[in-house]
This record gives sequence, structure tokens and C-alpha cells, in this order.
Amino acid sequence: MSGDANVTDFLLGGKGPNHTALQFLSGTHTYGELQRAIGQVVRYLLESNSRPGDRVLLVADNSLFWVASYLGTMKAGRVAVPLPGGIPVRELKSIRETTNATLALVQSAVLARHAESFAGMDVVTDRPARPLPALGSQRAFPELDQGEDQGTAGAASGDALAAVMFTSGSTGRPRGVMISHANIIANTESIIEYLRLSGQDRIMAVLPFYYCFGASLLHTHLRVGGSIVVDSRFMYPEVVLERMIEAGCTGFAGVPSHFQILLRSSTLRKKSFPRLRYVQQAGGCLHKPFLLELRQALPGTEIFVMYGQTEATARLSFLPPECLETKLGSIGKAIPGVRLRVLNERGEEVRPAETGEIVAEGANVARGYWRAPEESAACFRDGRLYTGDLATVDEDGFLYIVDRTKDFLKCRGERVSCRRIEETLLESEDLVEAAVIGVPDDVLGEAVKAFVVGLSQERNGLAGKVMAFCRERLPPHLLPKEIVALPALPKNSAGKVLKASLRNS
Repeated sequence: MSGDANVTDFLLGGKGPNHTALQFLSGTHTYGELQRAIGQVVRYLLESNSRPGDRVLLVADNSLFWVASYLGTMKAGRVAVPLPGGIPVRELKSIRETTNATLALVQSAVLARHAESFAGMDVVTDRPARPLPALGSQRAFPELDQGEDQGTAGAASGDALAAVMFTSGSTGRPRGVMISHANIIANTESIIEYLRLSGQDRIMAVLPFYYCFGASLLHTHLRVGGSIVVDSRFMYPEVVLERMIEAGCTGFAGVPSHFQILLRSSTLRKKSFPRLRYVQQAGGCLHKPFLLELRQALPGTEIFVMYGQTEATARLSFLPPECLETKLGSIGKAIPGVRLRVLNERGEEVRPAETGEIVAEGANVARGYWRAPEESAACFRDGRLYTGDLATVDEDGFLYIVDRTKDFLKCRGERVSCRRIEETLLESEDLVEAAVIGVPDDVLGEAVKAFVVGLSQERNGLAGKVMAFCRERLPPHLLPKEIVALPALPKNSAGKVLKASLRNS
């Protein structure tokens, strides 16, 4: 099926109705059950006052309701706007206004907390909820009419919008990335190819589906007819590991914080995962010490280090597992169907060891930012995505990220990567997490401020131990001016560290 298809048809076409698609703690759902749930959403949308291309807010945790709402919205030719269940009221209202959404598919608990944010909207909740007269209309998902197979009811396909995915906002204001049906299809096919996914694969999903990395797990495994095991209890990593073993998961995907916690705060090394074929790591840099520890902890498992952005639907590059140690720290090369170049300020490709910006081309590159023409013009030029990530290239063409353009310090007039300092800090076996920001300094211009999370909950004396470690590893001008020990780093619901929160603390 080509990139001209509707995403939902592309993902679910030809699947056996009795094969398991989704496994939640609340129950298991087959492809047939998923199709019927999608049909309910499609029928509701087609009979509503909405029109093709209208934006539909989706505010819920991972669930059958979420998956059916997301896929049903796209099948009906509407545009899904997935948002986290814990979204702040101010952000929710802003996104509602900027997308002009008049319809929302909402978890009942979210509606109870933020009822005023949905005033005047037509709302469907995941379960029956207390009637709210301020809403335009109110229905419950289990009570929606059963939908027939809608066939080609969703005319939207190809370059038509499928979703507006808001970025995590870890470095600034969230922006809505316009993702087309063709974008999702191209990226899904590419990921399936390099991961060699099949209908026998079963992924453990601890990532939220509203996040592009989490959505990619859903897309790829539904497309191949595999299964997704969903577990949101990662605050109890032992429980998740046991479920992976019991469910016979062949894959696991996480951002750096997931792997750091598993390696330093769980019994991962002592467990056996007989069916675990591969793990996917993306969503930021997992520093070299952790990569080596992960290799030791899972000796028979393929480890895929990957790089991407919401602006590229999900994925841009991967490092083949066999290159993990020989190209340690690299994000690899472009995924199938994508071209990556590292360009200097003159638009020329850099030579080995020189630094430039990663620029991407491919069918997965988004259409731009929702109603942000100036920002779109800056990042999306001539069909290329200017990622804002600085990198070098080695003699073999492997890419190495230096840092985000915004995540540098200027110490003594020298540009210093926060990432490099964090990597040094995490060589200490006393630490689970570390984040570095810059603070004003009369002598240096900017000095290092480090936030650290220790291996144990005892924080007394940790800052002193870390400073002693730093004196052995860092030059004097990069020694932290201040070290703050925290019980945990602030993160969004996708597990990404919120440096903006640290700067404001």
C-alpha cells in the first residue's frame, strides 16, 4: 500500500481479526475488536457537525479508547491532535484556540479536572461521566453506535494532514508539527525495514502514544500484525520487567531516563529475557557509560540507538547494533528513504571532525508548524528539515551529535556542550541522572550548574562526592559552580528532562 493511502487503512488492512493487537493491564484486544472500536469513532465523527480536515483533540492516557480515537479520527478524514492527560490548563486552552478544535475525545478524569477548558465543545469520554451542561454535547465511548466498515469513508490520504503533534516543549514553547498521512506511512515502512519487524514481534510500550516515539511503536507493530503490550507503571521498574518476561516481549523501547533507571535502580542485570530480540533507544542521548552497561546487561539482545524529531514524524537515523562499540556515541546513518547531511554555515557539507547542523530530506519530513509561518520558514526550507542539532561526521559517514544549538554554555568565551559535561558526570557510579545548565558568572561569563540524582535516596554528602569526582575529570573552568542533589530530575510524561524547569528553579 503506497503513501497515498489513509493511515488507518495502511496500518490495519488485511489483519486477522482474532490476532492479539493490544495488551493492557485491563485486558487484551484483538485486531477485530480494535476495528470495531475504530468503527464507532468513525461513525460518530461522520454523523457529527465536524468536517474533513477539522481538528479533534485527543486527551487521554494509553488505552483502547486512545488507539480507537486516534485511528478513527484519521480514518474519518479529521486531524488528530494528541495531548497528554496531565496537560496544564493554560496549555490546553492555548492549543484548543490555535487549532480551532470544536470536538474532543477525552478521558473522563481529564474532563472532571478541566471541564471549563472544553466548554462549548462536543465531547466523547472514555466512560460515562457526570453530565456537564457547559459542553456542546456529551457522549460516552462505550455507548456510541456500532460502526459498519466505513471503507473509503476517510477520503484524506497522501499529503493531507493526519495529525498535529505538539512537541514536548523541553527547550521552549510547544509547537504543533503538521504530520501528513504520507509522512506516517513513509516513516513506518522505513522503521519496519531496519528493525526487521514481523507479526511475531511484541513490544513493551512504556512510552505515551501521544509522543511521536510512542506513536511510532503503535504504527510499526500494527502494520506488521504484531502486538503492543502497554504498561504505564515504570515508576515500579521491577513490575514492568516481570511483565515483559511473562508476556514474552521481543522488544523494548525507551528514552535515556528509562535505561538509566533500569541499569542503576533495578535488577535488570540479574534477569533473563529469553524472547527479547532488540531494544530501541531514542528521545535523547544515552551517554556512553550507560550504553556499555546496557550491552553488558543484555548480551544477547540487539541494541538500536536511534535519532529523530517530531518534525520528521519520528525517526531519522539509527546505529546498527553491530556498530555499538566500534562507533560508540554515534547516532549512525540515515534510515532507509532519508538523506542526512551535516552542513556548515555556508551550506557546505562538513569534513570529518568539523561541526555543522544536521539537515534532513525525505518523505517523512513534516509540512511545517501549525500556524507558525516564520518558525516554519526557519526550520523547513526547500523540502529540507534544519534540525537545530549540531554534529560531526567521521570518515565512514557515521554521525555524532555535539548538542542542540541552544544547549551550550559560553565559558571564558569558549562554547561548551552541556551534553559532554553530563556524560562526564555520569561516569560516576554514584549517579543515576545528571543535567547541566549555565548560570551567570562575573569571571567566566557562564558557569556550570549541575543537577544530579544519586544511586541511593540519601542526598547528604552527594554534592561533595560529585565535586571531588569532577576535580579528577574536568578542567578548572568547567567545574560546577553549584551542584544540586535532587530526588529526581523534572521530566515530561514522555520521560524527557525539562531543562526549562531547572533554569527556573
